[in-house]
Amino acid sequence: MGKTNPGRFFEDYKLGDVIRHAVPRTVAEGERALYHALYPARHALYSSDEFAAACGLDGSPLDDLIAFHVVFGKTVPDVSLNAVANLGYAEGRWLKPVYPGDTLRSESEVIGVKQNSNGKSGVVYVRTRGLNQAGEVVLEYVRWVMVRKGDLDAPAPETVLPDLASVVAPEDLVIPEGLSFEDYDFDLAGEPHRWGDYEIGEKIDHVDGVTIEEAEHMIATRLWQNTAKVHFDATFRADGRRLIYGGHVISMARALSFNGLANAQLIVALNAGAHANPCFSGDTVKAWSEVLDKAETGAPGVGAIRLRLVAVKQGAPEFGYKGEDGKYLPEVLLDLDYWALMPI
Repeated sequence: MGKTNPGRFFEDYKLGDVIRHAVPRTVAEGERALYHALYPARHALYSSDEFAAACGLDGSPLDDLIAFHVVFGKTVPDVSLNAVANLGYAEGRWLKPVYPGDTLRSESEVIGVKQNSNGKSGVVYVRTRGLNQAGEVVLEYVRWVMVRKGDLDAPAPETVLPDLASVVAPEDLVIPEGLSFEDYDFDLAGEPHRWGDYEIGEKIDHVDGVTIEEAEHMIATRLWQNTAKVHFDATFRADGRRLIYGGHVISMARALSFNGLANAQLIVALNAGAHANPCFSGDTVKAWSEVLDKAETGAPGVGAIRLRLVAVKQGAPEFGYKGEDGKYLPEVLLDLDYWALMPI
């Protein structure tokens, strides 16, 4: 008794707390192979050392979302073990590529708290940083989570809501050292479309779909060491169904976006994100993207493109994501706003 960890409840979070998450994880080629087995990921920069070297990098880094999932997974026992829902993301930036052999760890600072009016739960805002073995920050982001109260009589804390930017400014994007797309091989990348070929407001139907399987989701959730009960324990939800990890939907949608955005190689920022509706085994995920903005960078031949990536399940209206009431349509699973790098 007393040695097990029930996880933190809403009243356990205090503004300014810094949580150092267990357990550091050394990532290797196995993570790449499993990631590419779970998702139809085909971006050339993450598939070929030779292609990446031709773009000025020290070999092929691991997919940006591998870094995200590993860093995120570390935070779950301390941040979202007793979560009702993961509500959103902001101010995400990828600061350094992650290579096979790197060791990642995570730490989070509580930057906001707000008890809900029902007195049974509250929203916690954390800024999470992923660090490598040299102590360098490779990734940072803010997320907010609705967490149950363990003691319903615990007093409500003073409400503090962080002031978060709606978008990462182009000048704050970090371009990997040495990156150049001047000698970019469009044939090997899979599509001829350059940064200049995309127009703001353009929408792209990624055509392909993938039916979500329970077994693959369970492998993915274990791979990222995500211990949230809603993903594992079928008795934890009243409907007896295991909720598909939101990151699984993110990676699936990003991989599907290859068809039409094969040259959106590196994700460098996460401006906003919402898991609009739950995803369950048996749902078929499709995706479309909208070009929200474009910016030049200081790197040779490299442009930045801001994209809205929307994942939908079967029967979703084409290019629709919100109704007239401003709420997400029930078919929408994911609304993700991010910056990626693309050859000019």
